[in-house]
Amino acid sequence: MSTTQAPVFEAFIVPHRSLTRKGVLVVVGVLAVLTAAMALRFWLIGAWPVVVFSVVEVPLVVLLLTINLRRAHASELIMLSAQAVTVVRTDPTGRRQQASLPSAWLRVDLDPGRGMPRVMLSSRGRGWEVGGFLHEAEKRSLFAALSDALHGLRNPRFDNPQLRDPDAYRE
Repeated sequence: MSTTQAPVFEAFIVPHRSLTRKGVLVVVGVLAVLTAAMALRFWLIGAWPVVVFSVVEVPLVVLLLTINLRRAHASELIMLSAQAVTVVRTDPTGRRQQASLPSAWLRVDLDPGRGMPRVMLSSRGRGWEVGGFLHEAEKRSLFAALSDALHGLRNPRFDNPQLRDPDAYRE
């Protein structure tokens, strides 16, 4: 995308995560204390096989929460200008993919798919899904905003004050 072309639409999309790092530490701490208390109780009554599963439980939860936190680093940036729509997708490891599609032939579709709808950008036979990690309502909102921006780009409204009140500009 040219640097002289200002975007008419820009969306920065990140996946929603309800737990922060601090929240994860609190959850893991509470889980570890409760699991240790439960494991000790079962050890004392002689049910030692339960202790083995309890020891495996906490590292497994830590692993899954770590993966969840890492995936929160993913993002998508969608920029629509008069020339092109550019999608910059960053995966959780920081690698970036960029795709540009000319806006003159751009179509924005809401594909119902199987269960979860998908927002698809397509132009001249090339397609790109955007907002893949959003929920259904957020995808519908993104679709509506992109469609409105594209419609506004193709159907500009010109405002000429002289046409509104022709008597104000007569001598």
